[in-house]
Amino acid sequence: MKIHMLADSTRYPRMNGRELREAFVLEQLAAPGEIRLAYIEADRAVAGMAVPQKERLALRADGALRAGYFLERREMGILNAGGAGRVHVDGETWDLENLDCLYAGRGRKTIEFESVDATTPAVFYLLSYPAHAEYPTILIRRDEATPTELGSLETSNHRTVCKYIHVQGAKSCQLVMGVTHLRAGSVWNTMPPHTHMRRSEIYMYFNVAETDRVFHFMGPPDETRHLLLGNLEVAVSPGWSIHAGAGTRAYSFCWGMGGENQDYADMDAVGIGDLR
Repeated sequence: MKIHMLADSTRYPRMNGRELREAFVLEQLAAPGEIRLAYIEADRAVAGMAVPQKERLALRADGALRAGYFLERREMGILNAGGAGRVHVDGETWDLENLDCLYAGRGRKTIEFESVDATTPAVFYLLSYPAHAEYPTILIRRDEATPTELGSLETSNHRTVCKYIHVQGAKSCQLVMGVTHLRAGSVWNTMPPHTHMRRSEIYMYFNVAETDRVFHFMGPPDETRHLLLGNLEVAVSPGWSIHAGAGTRAYSFCWGMGGENQDYADMDAVGIGDLR
C-alpha cells in the first residue's frame, strides 16, 4: 500500500504539471494478478484495484492500517469494471458482472477476488473509508442502481448518473459511490462544477479508449488547472477543489465520497462565468 499525501490549496498554485500528477493522480493501479492500493490522507480513504487472473487474490491489512484485518474499522465499495468475477466475503460468494457493485461493511474478516475467465479478467475497483457502524454486505446490480439523467446534448454534457451506495440505496456508514456514463456526443461531466468541503471525492475514469484521454479540471474556482487521465486512472479531489472533466469522446467514471455528509445533493455550486 502506497501512502499518498495531497498538496494543500496554498502550495497548489506554485506546482508544475509533474507535481500536480504526483499529488492528485493515482496511476498503474490495474496490474494483472495483483492488488494495488493507495492510502490517501484526505478522509483517510483507500483506493485501489484487484485484477485476479488464474488465482484468487486475498485482501490483507497493510501495516499502515494498524489493523488485524482490512475491514476491522473500515467499509468498502467494490465496482467491477471488467469481465465477470466473484468476491468471497467471509465464505459467502457474490457474483459480479460488469458494472455490478458490492458493499462490504465493517467487521468482515476475509475478502478474496476471483475472475471467472482469466482471458477477460474482472477489474475490481476498491474504495474504502473508516466506519464507526456496521452495515450488511449487499450486492447492487447495474440495473438496480438509481439512474438520473442530467445535462443535454446541446451543452455536450448529457449523462446518466447511477447511484449505488447512498442514503436512499445501499446503506453505509459514510461511503457514497456511483457511476456516471457520458452519452455519445457528450464530453463534459460535472459542468457547471461545484465543491463540497464536507467530503473529499475520488474519480476513477474508465471506458476510455487507448487513444483517448480525459481532461480532469481541479483547483479553486478562481485558479483552475487540469490533469490528463487515461483509462483506469484515478484523480483525488480535495474539498477545496472543483472537479469536472472533458474527454476526447464519451467515457465513464466511478465517483466516490467519504466525509461528514452523505447527502448526494450537498454541493456548493460554481457558475461557469466565475471560473478562471
